[in-house]
Amino acid sequence: MANARSGHWLSILVFALILLETEGFYVGITYVDSAVAKGAVCLDGSPPAYHMDKGFGAGINNWLVHIEDIEKLEEKGKGGGWCNNATTCLARRDNRLGSSKKMVKQIAFSGMLSNKQKFNPDFYNWNKIKVRYCDGASFTGDVEEVDPKTNLHYRGARVFLAVIEDLMAKGMENAENAVLSGCSAGGLTSILHCDKFRSLLPVTTKVKCFADAGYFINTRDVSGAAHIEGFYNEVVATHGSAKNLPASCTSSLKPGLCFFPQHVAQQIETPLFIINAAYDSWQIKNILAPGVADPHGTWHYCKLDIKDCSSSQIEAMQDFRLQFLSAIKGLIGSPTKGLFINSCYAHCQTEMQETWLRNDSPQLGGTTIAKAVGDWYFDRSPFQKIDCAYPCDSTCHNRVFDPHEQEL
Repeated sequence: MANARSGHWLSILVFALILLETEGFYVGITYVDSAVAKGAVCLDGSPPAYHMDKGFGAGINNWLVHIEDIEKLEEKGKGGGWCNNATTCLARRDNRLGSSKKMVKQIAFSGMLSNKQKFNPDFYNWNKIKVRYCDGASFTGDVEEVDPKTNLHYRGARVFLAVIEDLMAKGMENAENAVLSGCSAGGLTSILHCDKFRSLLPVTTKVKCFADAGYFINTRDVSGAAHIEGFYNEVVATHGSAKNLPASCTSSLKPGLCFFPQHVAQQIETPLFIINAAYDSWQIKNILAPGVADPHGTWHYCKLDIKDCSSSQIEAMQDFRLQFLSAIKGLIGSPTKGLFINSCYAHCQTEMQETWLRNDSPQLGGTTIAKAVGDWYFDRSPFQKIDCAYPCDSTCHNRVFDPHEQEL
C-alpha cells in the first residue's frame, strides 16, 4: 500500500514538473516603492508592482512590457476589468485587484513570456515584464483628491509612468527593440498608451504594440440597452481618465467613447497588432449578454460553453461578430496595423502556451499567433487575416467556463 501511495505521488510530481517545463516558469515580484512619493499607487495606496525575467544573449537590449490580463484576476464577487464608481472600486481595493499587498509573490510566465526558444522563438531571450493591474481603469486615471472615507486612489496613469521610469533605470533606456503588450484590460491599456510608450523611449528604439483581447466594442446588449457605453462613461468619470485618453479622440468625441478602441486605434501612429477572437468570450458574457440584460438566465449555459447555445443565440453572436468586424474595418489595409482575428470563443490567447505556439495552436492561413506576431514585429511579412464565421475554424481552443465565475 505504501509503495502504491508513493508511486501515485511520484506520478503527480513528475506530471507537475513536465507541465511547468512546457507551460511556464515562475518569476518573483518587484515593488516600485519609489512611486509612492509621486502618488503613483494602486487603489489602496500601495506601490505598483511587476514581475521581470531578465533578457539574455542577443535579447539583452530588447524589452517586452506586458500588462496583466483581468480574466486571471477575476475573483468571485470582486468584479471584472474596471471599476466604475466608489462602490465597485471598494470591492477590489483590499484584494489583488486593487492592492499590491494582496498580490501573490510569484506568477508563471508562459506563451509570449516563455524563456524557451521552442515555445517563443522571437521573444524568448528578451527582458520580459508583466505589470500587475491594480488601478481599475486600464492605467488611465489621475485624481489628486483622496476621499478619506474610502481611501481610494485613482492614479493609474501615474502608475503606468512610474513603472516605465523604473524599467528605464534598469536598462530599458538602452532598448534596441521594445514592445508594449497586454491582454484584456491590459490589451486596452496597450492600445490607449501605445503612442505614450513610444514617446518615453529613445527615438532610436524600434517600438511596436500588441493588444490581445483588448478590442472591446461599443454595441447594445441583447435587451437593446447601451450597457457597456454607460459603464465606460462611469469608469472615465470616476477615475478622471479624460486627460489621459488619446487627444485625437477626445478632441471630437465624449471621453467615455474614447475608451473604445474603435474610436482610437486608427489614429495611433505607433505600429499596432490586434489579436482578438471575433466571438470574444468576455465580450459575449459582459457586453452582448450581461446579467442585467438577461434576468431570467436564458444565456447562462450558452455563455459557459458555446456548444450549448441555441440557434437564436448563435444568430445573435453572429451579429456581434459582424459588429466587431465593422469596428476594425478602419484598420484593414493599414501598413502599420496587424490583425489576427479568429472565430474562436476565447479571450486572451498570447499568454497561454496552448494558444500562443504549440502543435495544436489556433491558426489563420496555417500561421500561429506566435509566428504572425513575430513576422510582423520584425518586418519579415505583414499580417492581416480575418477568420470565417463560427464554427468553421477547427484549430480553435474554445473556452468552457466555471458556472460560478463572476461577470461584470
